Amino acid sequence: MNVKKYRAVTRRWWRQEIRPLLILALVLFSVRSSLADWNDVPTGSMKPTILEGDRVYVDKLAYDLKVPFTTWHITEWSNPQRGDIVVFFSPKDGTRLVKRVIGLPDDTVELRNERLVINGQPVEYASPDPEMAVQLSEAERERSIFATEKLPACPHAVMAINGVRAMRTFAPVQVPDGHYFMMGDNRDDSFDSRYFGTVARGQIVGRATSVVLSLDKKNHWLPRWSRTCSSLESKAE
Repeated sequence: MNVKKYRAVTRRWWRQEIRPLLILALVLFSVRSSLADWNDVPTGSMKPTILEGDRVYVDKLAYDLKVPFTTWHITEWSNPQRGDIVVFFSPKDGTRLVKRVIGLPDDTVELRNERLVINGQPVEYASPDPEMAVQLSEAERERSIFATEKLPACPHAVMAINGVRAMRTFAPVQVPDGHYFMMGDNRDDSFDSRYFGTVARGQIVGRATSVVLSLDKKNHWLPRWSRTCSSLESKAE
């Protein structure tokens, strides 16, 4: 093959094969970066609401519009509300985490023996829905304590684990302006704002709204069909 013919074939291959794929990839990654994404959950810090092996849908337009591939905000039209489940970058090491918003800017948050106090008002707790923990293992159900935490406008399930070391009490924390206090629903097995502090608004990726896929890693990664395409909002009521 002579040089001219080789160059012609290469140009045609680039135009017809490679360039369209690159454009498609750029569009898809831009959508994931700015509009919608998913987040795999490797730990049980949000049990019983979210389980290990859940892949949650992240609405990146819930609060703002960002420049693709950055955390720069083009515009904001809303802010996270108390009780929202959000994905954000950890202030400690930049890892993407999934937690629940507990404290808003200027709130005072306190924990007294596993019970939240927000702005001086103790949060109420109620008996849990008996169905909330059915997908946890029998061992987890036996050694855990479950309750419904009645956050204003967003009651949700929480759990505590007997016999493990955890920060069950902390003094009042003032949430700075433009920051949020995050906690996992699995209060005794969650690395959250109790340990790394509050989260800046700019570090929040989006709101987790549903489970799009769930794989049970303790059962050969078989799908949990009952969780697939299930709403996280419905689990918080």
